[in-house]
Amino acid sequence: MSEATLPPMPRHLKLLGFSTVALLVLLVLINLPLVTQAAPQGVISLQFAATADQTIRILNSWGTQSSHWVVASLLLDLPFIVVYVITLMALTGYLLLDRPGIRERQAGRWVRGLFVAAGASDVGENICLLSNLAQPTDTLSLMASLFALIKFTALMLGTAGLLVIRAARRRSLHT
Repeated sequence: MSEATLPPMPRHLKLLGFSTVALLVLLVLINLPLVTQAAPQGVISLQFAATADQTIRILNSWGTQSSHWVVASLLLDLPFIVVYVITLMALTGYLLLDRPGIRERQAGRWVRGLFVAAGASDVGENICLLSNLAQPTDTLSLMASLFALIKFTALMLGTAGLLVIRAARRRSLHT
């Protein structure tokens, strides 16, 4: 197995990738009616509303007609979290197939840990956001923002780690 020829992508990884993209498209479509002047990124704006006042402003901009879209987005995000974490874990394993070196394996463990941390933070964020819908508080708003920050940071660092793993050795140890 040379560096240029990883084995064909396994069927389960393709299915996971397709499922991740399909759920992401659904989340984006659900988010469209939630884009307002107070929430230019829809639910993502709510994720980063660090105070109760900001959260209330965003929720008021959505009105009562859009409240079901907020709940639908947050509830659909829960299976999405499971699917994207499993997909990223499987992708990490696949990209490590021809990287048997100790450093690459250690990096792979760190990358997997980052993806698990992203998923756990995402769950915490969703719990805070769902709890904060009825009566927003500064504490829940700030916690949701911190969880979102941890999630996005872990996803970016994990993705960078995958790039490092692939670039770590120009030639595979397999000949």
